[in-house]
Amino acid sequence: MRTDVSSDGQPASPWTRTVILAVACGALIVTISMGVRQSFGLFMQPIGRDFGMGRESFALAVAVQNLLFGLVQPFIGALSDRWGARCVLVVGAVVYAAGLVLAAFAQAPATIMAALGIMVGLALSATTFVVVLGAVGRLVSPAHRSTAFGLVTAGGSFGQFAVVPIAQQWISGLGWRDALVGLAALFLVLIIAAWGLARPQSAANGSTAGDGEPLARALAGAFRSPHYGLLNLGFFVCGFHIAFVGTHFPAYLVDQGLPAWVGAYALALVGLFNIAGSYLFGVWGGRQSRPRLLSALYAGRALMIAVFLVAPLSPSSALVFAAAFGFLWLGTVPLTSGAVANMFGLTHLSTLYGIVFLSHQIGSFLGAWSAGRWFDITGNYQPIWIASIVLGLAAAVVSFFTDDRHVPRAVMAVRGAPA
Repeated sequence: MRTDVSSDGQPASPWTRTVILAVACGALIVTISMGVRQSFGLFMQPIGRDFGMGRESFALAVAVQNLLFGLVQPFIGALSDRWGARCVLVVGAVVYAAGLVLAAFAQAPATIMAALGIMVGLALSATTFVVVLGAVGRLVSPAHRSTAFGLVTAGGSFGQFAVVPIAQQWISGLGWRDALVGLAALFLVLIIAAWGLARPQSAANGSTAGDGEPLARALAGAFRSPHYGLLNLGFFVCGFHIAFVGTHFPAYLVDQGLPAWVGAYALALVGLFNIAGSYLFGVWGGRQSRPRLLSALYAGRALMIAVFLVAPLSPSSALVFAAAFGFLWLGTVPLTSGAVANMFGLTHLSTLYGIVFLSHQIGSFLGAWSAGRWFDITGNYQPIWIASIVLGLAAAVVSFFTDDRHVPRAVMAVRGAPA
């Protein structure tokens, strides 16, 4: 007999055992998947040395990974909405681990592209936020959804804090090939954690807009909403920032004469401080305007980058920047996903958030690839840093004018969405 749902189909309490287990398992899944992904920047120089690759070549593999991560996300989201998160997560974990093992045995740069670019890019779409948040969102009441999303997102940050230093130690002690094999073994844990994401037996989530409507109508209504478009634009900038810093920051610090450990600990600090940032932005998103919080977050990123560029560079300044930027790192995820859920409901949340995430990953492609391309041509990253500041300010303006109030079905029909 169920004890977590009352007779009228509403949650008996905000945090039932089912919800707590789902949030914990979702956070663990994102911890592993995103933690491994955020370690790839550490592999740029050792892989480049072994294969005689310029930074653009490795950065292009990461950029393709990010682009595929986004391109297939709406389709993976639709599969998850239709069939549930468990099967999608298990298949994704197997493909992810296989990609890491293939990269570990690579004998040519083309294999690195196939493994880390294509296979991992496809697998990421099935093992991260869109699938996990869609599953968790169906189990949590609206008043606590942003908080739950923040907790899951914090898992991705903890993964960065925990996994990146381990990856650096393995690279230094075992070599980059054995390090990749070790990271692949972590996905056995992810497969086990997938079973904690229970599919709800009833609509115990208090959802409102969009419940039960056909996917075609939901998509048409979303595409006709200017505010859905503004969410896409803001999340594009988020992807640019994260891919550039996550992929190139360790190498940038080495270029400036700092030891390699500074880059590894900088990425770890990004993850550590974003545990607090993701959770707090999730909590604040349940109490304050999500678009206004997004605006402040993007403006804060632009300010942090500007201060970092004008301050004298040292290990201390690099780590302070990483901590400050980390607090703002993935706070966009609970705010943006929460905005999509509030605007259009939960029935097609994974699909609609997957489309927004595609915009994020197009930004990620450009952030990773353009920085590598520019460095190989000029030997510095300065214009990419400046572009990051400008984009952050633009995203702040766009987010300020976004309205995430839900769009009633009648309004979508008036706008021309098919009935």
